[in-house]
Amino acid sequence: MLTRIGGLLRKAEATDNEHEAEAFLAAAQRLATKSSIDLAVARSHVADRERRSAPVQRIIPIGEPGRKGLRTYVQLFVAIATANDVRCDVARSSAQVYAYGFAADIDACEALYASLLIQMVRASDHYIKSGAYREATVVKIVAEKRFGRTVRRKVEAPVAGVTARLNFQMAFAARVGARLAEVKAEVVAEETPAESTGTALALRDKEVALTDFYTATSEARGTWRGPQTSTGHSAAARRAGDRAGRTARLGTSPELPAARAKLTRR
Repeated sequence: MLTRIGGLLRKAEATDNEHEAEAFLAAAQRLATKSSIDLAVARSHVADRERRSAPVQRIIPIGEPGRKGLRTYVQLFVAIATANDVRCDVARSSAQVYAYGFAADIDACEALYASLLIQMVRASDHYIKSGAYREATVVKIVAEKRFGRTVRRKVEAPVAGVTARLNFQMAFAARVGARLAEVKAEVVAEETPAESTGTALALRDKEVALTDFYTATSEARGTWRGPQTSTGHSAAARRAGDRAGRTARLGTSPELPAARAKLTRR
């Protein structure tokens, strides 16, 4: 009700038409009287909601330095952040991420990450315990000494559990990132119809503010290129991870609505 009354007051104050202003003010007063809300309180409520916040930097802990698999965890967080207007720098150890963005956006990223990380780890554990990865092989290059010369040849070897797990999680994170990007595109399209430019300008101002803040604050010397794949490639594990990413819960948990709310109206 505060928002409705405040919206009418803003319309009354924004129009140059005296009759329109009186009509909006009268409507606001009627609603205020029925709900016993003071007009000054309604004005203050709208002002608080529209007060522009500034971007912030926040350190997101990923795991203990040296722990295996942290890069896939980082990949998951970065994928979520990209869909929520948050920029990231990654520590060399992959033990933490420096997130740059508006507080509400980073909050949404952390909430989504907490939910999706559990799902990713649980799904990869189930895949490894099922033993399905053992049915696949990976091509490796081996070096052998023959008649005093080193000869390299390709051989098929069973996929190691750690290789399968990393490939599964990389595919899971990539698929989740793609799904969140689709959700973001849909929300932006809904919020910025062709006949309206107000929301588009607000989103553009937000992007400029974040870019300026990141440029002035970040001390990164390079760009994070994603998890290393030196442990080998497993197509079967990638397919399994992609399937799990396709069915991961996004809309049924409370996190995604929180992420969508940052785009102002829904």
